[in-house]
Amino acid sequence: MVEIYGKDNCPYCDRAIALVKKIKAEFVYKKLDTDFTREQLIEQFPNARTFPQIRINGEAIGGYDELWKWEIGQRTS
Repeated sequence: MVEIYGKDNCPYCDRAIALVKKIKAEFVYKKLDTDFTREQLIEQFPNARTFPQIRINGEAIGGYDELWKWEIGQRTS
């Protein structure tokens, strides 16, 4: 399960959603100020400095670039 924590007007958030849809991964998209606050984001991702922040199977992996690297790994496994 992929969890994407994003915000409005975020091109990398849009790319992350498009990528998980392309690979048909099960995912949940959570939006800033609708599904979580900045304070909650900092609690869950204390080192986060950018959007989106992504978890796979409960493990925080980082942002879009890390999601893309994970997807590449899935194709080569």
